[in-house]
Amino acid sequence: MAKLTKSQLLNVLAEKTGMSKKEVTAFMETFADLAYSEVQGSGEFVIPGIGKLVKKDRAARMGRNPATGESIHIPAKTVVKFRVAKAAKDAVL
Repeated sequence: MAKLTKSQLLNVLAEKTGMSKKEVTAFMETFADLAYSEVQGSGEFVIPGIGKLVKKDRAARMGRNPATGESIHIPAKTVVKFRVAKAAKDAVL
């Protein structure tokens, strides 16, 4: 089974909810914008039954250039991670 494209996902959601594709598209865009702003502000956004987006600070560290073997300094940065909920793991596995 092939993975769903964005267009296919919107079509499936429109069929299952009875909403128009335009309404589903607007909802998904609003949902994504809300998720981004919540992670930026509070550091996490929970999607019940699926998982949560979490903002995490990554410390500076030493790395190695695989081509030359030279040691390089990797600066500290903030990243966004997705933690899968136990319910989602149990349902899929």
